[in-house]
Amino acid sequence: MPLDSFSPALRRLSLALATTAALLLVGCSTAPPKSAHTDYGIPPPPPSEISDQQAQDAAVYALGLVGTPYRYGGNTPDSGFDCSGLIGFVYRYTAGLQVPRTVRAISGWGDVVDRSQLRTGDLVIFGSSGNATHAGIFVGEGRFVHAPSTGGTVRMDNMDARYWSQRLMAVRRP
Repeated sequence: MPLDSFSPALRRLSLALATTAALLLVGCSTAPPKSAHTDYGIPPPPPSEISDQQAQDAAVYALGLVGTPYRYGGNTPDSGFDCSGLIGFVYRYTAGLQVPRTVRAISGWGDVVDRSQLRTGDLVIFGSSGNATHAGIFVGEGRFVHAPSTGGTVRMDNMDARYWSQRLMAVRRP
């Protein structure tokens, strides 16, 4: 039926519906504007030097070292590990990365990541008053692997435990 045979009100309604449908289709085909921030005001995580698979491999390898004795300055399974030695060994073995040797240097290595964007294999840095004193490897589900202290062994702890949650300073992505 031709559009002329409809009443003026019906013609206006048909035209309005057709215009609305066209605008919706155009809106669906338009890419959203590029933004450096998410809807929550948190920048997207930086690109990593390592792949997601290498990050996963690092976490799994770190879990395999649980129980290795702690030793200040240690950086191999045979000699034992301190926290930075553990991180360096794991990332050298799984991703071929040269990690700084001290916690202080590790705390400035890689890229800062918001805790809400934490992924398996990221580094968690602990300390107080702006001084980084300890680090570990995030292994998922709120847990991290680290070499905690003299007389101890490499172990897994929960980041939400009172002690660690009060000292978390930064998350870094290699």
